[in-house]
Amino acid sequence: MEILMSILSLLGFIALTAGTGCFVAIEFALSGIERSTVEQHVTTKNDALARAVQRDYNNLSFVLSGAQLGITITTLATGFLAEPILSQYLTPLLQLCGLSASASQPTALVLAMLIATLLSMVYGELVPKNIAITLPIQTARGVTRPVHIFNLVFKWFIVGLNSAANAVLRKFGIEPVDELASARSPQELQSLVRTSAEHGELDKSTAVLLGNSLEFGESTAEEFMTPRAKIEALSVDDTVLDLLELARETGHSRFPVIDGDLDNTIGVVHVKNAFAVDPAQRSTVTLRTLARPVPVIPDSLDGDAVLNAVRSAGSQVVLVADEYGGTAGLVTIEDVVEEILGEVYDEYDDDADREFVRNGAAWDIDGLARVDDLPETTGYYPPEGPYETLGGLIMTTLGRIPVEGDLVLLPDPENDFSGEFESGIRGRWTALITSMEGRRVDRVVLQPVSNEEATEMMK
Repeated sequence: MEILMSILSLLGFIALTAGTGCFVAIEFALSGIERSTVEQHVTTKNDALARAVQRDYNNLSFVLSGAQLGITITTLATGFLAEPILSQYLTPLLQLCGLSASASQPTALVLAMLIATLLSMVYGELVPKNIAITLPIQTARGVTRPVHIFNLVFKWFIVGLNSAANAVLRKFGIEPVDELASARSPQELQSLVRTSAEHGELDKSTAVLLGNSLEFGESTAEEFMTPRAKIEALSVDDTVLDLLELARETGHSRFPVIDGDLDNTIGVVHVKNAFAVDPAQRSTVTLRTLARPVPVIPDSLDGDAVLNAVRSAGSQVVLVADEYGGTAGLVTIEDVVEEILGEVYDEYDDDADREFVRNGAAWDIDGLARVDDLPETTGYYPPEGPYETLGGLIMTTLGRIPVEGDLVLLPDPENDFSGEFESGIRGRWTALITSMEGRRVDRVVLQPVSNEEATEMMK
């Protein structure tokens, strides 16, 4: 009879451990499934198990509460059954090892508890958890029925526990939900894109495109506008011939028409307007009569709103105003596209028009390039400061207006990984001013140098 009870106790221990595994499995399986996966599974399989998984997923709070109750009950019952039977076998073994009768019994109980806990943890929790994480849908299909039966039997108790927990949450100002949120924030989607690219699920170009698209809505007009200093404009008193000449020189097709300066822009003119004017009158017709009104947006407007403004503008150009009401720059449909796709060049662009041009380890860069774009493109991480462009960083470092030929050792912020050479030697960066446009830095050559070379420059 004693042997039979021992066998039944061991079988009970195995069954309870399996029960713990079922509750752990349903908990991790349902928590790790996306709603779209569940709906697709129901559409594909369209059987009772698929619908049962969907039912439990839609009632997640109740199911998880039941799983917690089940884990607690089965774990306690496992210890209640396993510890006495295991200590019964361990006691004589400890006595054979030389322990006295008074010491062997409590020692056997402690060892039995440790062994039972270890077995329950490994086979009742860790193994089912890893299976559920790896195969969530298959695991949910396998355990949903026994877990559902348990939840029906203890429904009244689970509902009571859930209500008590929800009441506590509401006291803290938290409204409990019964389902997992299926929507994802832009930051979460960006993280998914990066992770997928790192694991080879997305190629680099696709990942960059998706990442830029997700970041676009968080950008502002100020970040991707053509700045005021680079705007080519025409005066209201200029003629159609002046428009054609500037279009030939720059390769641009649209130009702001100003009355004095850019802060008094009366509209935008397109080069095609010139061809509507009789050739004999092009030297006398002024642009005041051809300019079309242009919308004005604040520089803080987000990317999505800017896109809508540009698309709705008849000229596909909008002016960007700063907080003082002056013209900070303009945004074209090309600026919007380049913010998502990266730089787009045509047959009229040359290296002098490009923001970043690589030449071996060095970079020929536009002085108006934003410092935020330097790390990803060049590998140099500029420190935070009162500037937004590479030219502003150089001016801040020099403490004066640069001149052509100035060679500047750029600051190296703490814990920054700039200047990583293929040899693994960490270095600094220098900036050589190759051209100026008035008081504005026009082009800069950015070059990584070793720490030794940087030390020599600082002497």
